[in-house]
Amino acid sequence: MESVTRAGAHPEPSVASASAPMAPDAPTPSLPCPGLVVGVGAGRGVSVGEVTGLIRRTLDGAGLSVCEVVELATVEGKADEPGLVAAAARLGVPLRGYGAAALASVAVPSPSETVLTTVGTPSVAEAAALLATGPGGEMLVPKRKSEPRGRPARATCAIARRGKHGQDGQR
Repeated sequence: MESVTRAGAHPEPSVASASAPMAPDAPTPSLPCPGLVVGVGAGRGVSVGEVTGLIRRTLDGAGLSVCEVVELATVEGKADEPGLVAAAARLGVPLRGYGAAALASVAVPSPSETVLTTVGTPSVAEAAALLATGPGGEMLVPKRKSEPRGRPARATCAIARRGKHGQDGQR
């Protein structure tokens, strides 16, 4: 089971022939639009600043642009966490939540016993990013933790790129 929270408008690209205008009710063909999916894990009460700061630092460190991000993905139990919802809104992308069982079925580079014990899956950020990419997706940046001063990290993120045909969130 998965849920999607729409945090901002994200229009689908389309193509129209310059020589033959499309009828107003004709289906619009979609262009393949590989993009970046950021998987996010979060502790209860995480701030939007901690989440967006981590995402921006991680993207910058990998030489990637925030403009390429098409979706945030997390575990269903965190899909209504205010800091994550606000981060998706600031980025203008949807926030998708996946069930722990679906996330647990994804092989990841950095599983965590702590996350398995508390959430029911050995990974949230990496597994959610990979699951949301669909077939042909690839992990670009494994899990990174936020670095707040004077307290433990409350956010993690991982970045994956959608494959050419991986736009439906199915794997």
